[in-house]
Amino acid sequence: MAEHYKKEKKSKSQWALIWRRFKRHKLGQVGGLIVLFVFLLVFFANFIAPYNYSVQHRDYAKAPPTRIRFIHEGRLVRPYVYRTERGFNEYYETVYKEDKTERYPIKFFVKGEKYSFWGLFTSRIHLFGTGSEEAPLFLFGTDTFGRDLFSRILWGGWISLSIGPFALITTLIIAIPIGLISGYFGSWVDMLVQRITEVIMAFPKLPLWLALAMIIQGLPSAYRFFFIVGVFSLVDWTSLSRTLRGMVLSAREEDYTMAAKAVGAGTPRIMFRHILPNTTSYLVVVSTLSIPSWIIGEATLSFLGLGIKEPQTSWGLLLSQANNLQAITSYPWLLIPGIFIIVTVLAFNFLGDALRDAADPFSTVGKKR
Repeated sequence: MAEHYKKEKKSKSQWALIWRRFKRHKLGQVGGLIVLFVFLLVFFANFIAPYNYSVQHRDYAKAPPTRIRFIHEGRLVRPYVYRTERGFNEYYETVYKEDKTERYPIKFFVKGEKYSFWGLFTSRIHLFGTGSEEAPLFLFGTDTFGRDLFSRILWGGWISLSIGPFALITTLIIAIPIGLISGYFGSWVDMLVQRITEVIMAFPKLPLWLALAMIIQGLPSAYRFFFIVGVFSLVDWTSLSRTLRGMVLSAREEDYTMAAKAVGAGTPRIMFRHILPNTTSYLVVVSTLSIPSWIIGEATLSFLGLGIKEPQTSWGLLLSQANNLQAITSYPWLLIPGIFIIVTVLAFNFLGDALRDAADPFSTVGKKR
């Protein structure tokens, strides 16, 4: 009983030290706040987004971001917009001009299209909007079919951000048992497992992704999503398994492992009750650092047309509309989904670096010299 209490106390103090070192890593805290903010935006997407991701505004195809004004006749007023009209210039190119005869104030908690909030309840209340169909509000402009890019970015975040956690869970399910078995039993078992792992690692990732992604063409979006998760997991479990195997090789010679063997503890109990908990901090760090690579991987496949398909959306699929110089120069707002990818990936990297430094007992972050 006393031994269990000491072990629990030691575990709590270890996590307390990690948390204390993490609080000294300012850049990591900024990354964590950005990640939290993006996840909140995505979680409340159907409430924050003014429109559904599939709603088309036929008269506003590739319309630029709506200009929000705060000054009227030299004085500060409530934010408002003007109605936008589509026309043509002397080169027969589509242009949008503001009709300044009437102002449309931006309101909060306005009624709009009906949506279901995670299947819990239905509502028509959206965070903001003009409340008028004559003057729609497009914060980030529209795409080729007149769909609000801001709404599609929020809805697309469901796919881009959920790929990481799903792939991570699948990867851990594969890598943890293999790494534990290889490191704990050693001998011919370790030799066989490591040779199989090396064969899988020898395959180049991108061609393998493309080959496997070609198989899913024609499948519904839901099946395609889970297949992409499986592709990432089948490719990326090897490095985690090998690192975990090295940690197990060291942990099986520790005093607490020898003591567990001496009292007659079984092999599964030793591996999952004594050895695995001592690798938890590493698994947390590597998990945070792995998610950005899966976000970029999904964006790559969707950008190439091998991932998520219409009418579903993801950040990579949205970015694919800016795949040529003419689109970039004429409609630069189509690059905004790329900004979300960059910011989110950098935030995860900052957070992962901070957790890695916090979990390292020899780290100098926050130490006084």
